Amino acid sequence: MFQADIEKIYKIFLESEGISTDTRQLKAKQLFWALKGENFDGNEFVEQALANGAVCAVTENKKYIGNSQFFYTPNSLQLLQKLAAFHRKKLNLPIIAITGTNGKTTTKELTHRVLLQKYKVKATYGNLNNHIGVPLTLLRFSTDTEIGIVEMGANHPGEIQELCEIAKPDFGIITNVGKAHLDGFGNFETLLNTKTALYRTLKKKGCIFLPINNRILTNASGKQNVITYGTNPRANVPGKLLQSFPSVSFSFQNSDNQTFTINSKLPGSYNFENLLAATCIGLHFKVPPKDIKNALEAYTPSNNRSQVVDYPHGKIILDAYNANPTSMQKALESFFEIPAKTKIVFCGDMFELGKYAEEEHKNILNKLLQQNQENKYKSVFLSGKNFRQASQSFELPNNFHVFETTAEVLSHIQPEELQADYLLIKGSRGMQMEQIARKLTQKQDL
Repeated sequence: MFQADIEKIYKIFLESEGISTDTRQLKAKQLFWALKGENFDGNEFVEQALANGAVCAVTENKKYIGNSQFFYTPNSLQLLQKLAAFHRKKLNLPIIAITGTNGKTTTKELTHRVLLQKYKVKATYGNLNNHIGVPLTLLRFSTDTEIGIVEMGANHPGEIQELCEIAKPDFGIITNVGKAHLDGFGNFETLLNTKTALYRTLKKKGCIFLPINNRILTNASGKQNVITYGTNPRANVPGKLLQSFPSVSFSFQNSDNQTFTINSKLPGSYNFENLLAATCIGLHFKVPPKDIKNALEAYTPSNNRSQVVDYPHGKIILDAYNANPTSMQKALESFFEIPAKTKIVFCGDMFELGKYAEEEHKNILNKLLQQNQENKYKSVFLSGKNFRQASQSFELPNNFHVFETTAEVLSHIQPEELQADYLLIKGSRGMQMEQIARKLTQKQDL
């Protein structure tokens, strides 16, 4: 791919109103970028894009070679990534990269809210954090952007390194590392090596925001420029969890040893680190503590992530955007701590675990059985083929119910019979566990 191609398409990009990859969302004067996937082919819609007002359409279809309304490339994804890398070099702004097994999207959202108190900030939209989402995020940054936040996800070896080569981050944070996407990584060691590529990228020039209580990440960070946060009093930004129910309250100290308290709307002790991470980043960028407090206290979780929803008999903690063994364990531990008389749990399968699937689902079942012995749940509902298989190794009590699909759960439950102070709904995205919350609340926008 010649440099002339990049410079030519970059000129078209600068004169456009941004990039769209979906004709249904395309706006006038945008540049349409045809991408191809397993279940779609944007090349089939390039003429529709022009009819909808696109200034130009990037396509892999050779029949448009020579037509000035189209820009032909043999590999549109590769061109998109190269364009994003080219654009990144033109931007004179700090970029913060955020990755981790759990909490990266929440940490990104919190950090975005905090930095907006002082700067013009743009961040990854939603969780568009892969080999397509990262380039699209970078191409949303402009000369007016003062700080960029790029979320990076990975489900196969080497992916974080590839994304770092495009984004060239100046700052980085790994929220944590745990068991996820083991089907793609093969083992935890490969996963760790993939995630910590962010640290290696920042080794020569850059800064790491480091959770000091995480021994694995502390060891992996090496002797680099680090800014630490955590409950350890030696952290640059020390914090203390004050309560996790009904939502997280915590205190932190700034460099002048002044103590501030934040009362968030996020449930669960596992969100304490996410909140403290955003606080640490905010303090580094000189956001006043009172503005950090205002930003974090105003943030309301949504999109099935740590979302608290009222239903006729109590409250639902809806955390069904995704799940892996680490996040499931933390969610159950936090839910168990809630001092409520009656509690119900809905757990759906955890995907992409490969050969570890049976073992990890058995571990979750063990956790639930131990909790049930200590303080009996009113009901536990398990859904998915993995939980079905794992359950065959246990003699389950009468309050445990196992189904192969979420649809079976929906057929079985009756809202008027599910009366409890608190319900937890947790599972992988493909299980669509939010449907349970919709049935119980009659709210279709969940």
